Amino acid sequence: MRTFGTPTARRTTRRLALTGALATAALLLAACGGSGASGDSTSGTEHGSQASATPSAGVSTAPSASGSAGAFNDADVMFAQMMIPHHEQALEMAELADGRAADPEIKRLVAAIEKAQDPEIRKMRSWLKAWGRPESAGHAGHGMPGMMSETEMKDLAAAKGKAFDRKFAELMIAHHEGAVAMARTEQKDGADGAAKQVADDVVRTQDAEIAQLRKILDRL
Repeated sequence: MRTFGTPTARRTTRRLALTGALATAALLLAACGGSGASGDSTSGTEHGSQASATPSAGVSTAPSASGSAGAFNDADVMFAQMMIPHHEQALEMAELADGRAADPEIKRLVAAIEKAQDPEIRKMRSWLKAWGRPESAGHAGHGMPGMMSETEMKDLAAAKGKAFDRKFAELMIAHHEGAVAMARTEQKDGADGAAKQVADDVVRTQDAEIAQLRKILDRL
């Protein structure tokens, strides 16, 4: 029984106690480390989800006209490609009024057309550039209602005074009706918010101008 009191026995006992303490400390550290790793892992997962969600929300084939991602379709592209030359011809007709138109109301309408359609052309060109689409896609003269023929444009250029006013009103009514028809198609089939807003503006303003031009014709 006294064997346990020998120096050798005491050293053995101390080693066993130290080993047990180290094992306990290791277990505590592992537990703390596991908790921290778990927290870091969870945090990393959350941050990772947020990081991946942010780019995906902004990824698209191209920006829309309004700057949002991927919010345009083929109808929007065709609307811009067709309406640009359509507007350009309206501006050519308006330019012919200078020195030819006699009626004050026709002159005011010409100014309104120039004020509205030139900025819209610039907008539509910027959309096509942002979408990575060409400005011209072979639509000119094909499927574009209301476009004047070369002969009609020459006849308008040859007229003056009241004759010009009447011809201008007649041709612009047809031209506006074509623009309104294309805008209504965009309202129905388009996806881009800015493009649809321009379509709304075309329908509202040009419908009103058609009514005004018809009244002018009635009194000329």
